[in-house]
Amino acid sequence: MGMRLATASGGGERYRVGQNADINVTPFVDVMLVLLIIFMVAIPATQVSVKLDLPQAAAGDPPKAPTYISLTDEGRLYIGDLPTTLPALTGDLGTMIGRQDRVYIRADRSVRYDDFMAVMNTLRDGGFERVGLMSEEI
Repeated sequence: MGMRLATASGGGERYRVGQNADINVTPFVDVMLVLLIIFMVAIPATQVSVKLDLPQAAAGDPPKAPTYISLTDEGRLYIGDLPTTLPALTGDLGTMIGRQDRVYIRADRSVRYDDFMAVMNTLRDGGFERVGLMSEEI
């Protein structure tokens, strides 16, 4: 912010300092020009100057849709939309998706804990180690 000195006339107001509300943009422009020069010098230094003929990567298989195991409050068990039973769970799941995929378990809020743990133990005993638990977002 700039200053304005009082005029010589006026007696007691000779050294009174008033405020000037004009915006001085010169320091702002100076800082912006210095930053522009710094970036113009620094950006070419960050690029790699070694030229290589890189090989093309083969496109992999697209990711599979997640597999959900649903446990209802009545005790019914589903793989996706297909009903199954606890003894047949790992066999049905193995034929549908294989052993390498991640499996997500969805359970109703009122499912008993021992029913839920029975599904988890059956999956672990069947070789499905990558099991995720689903919840509703708040």
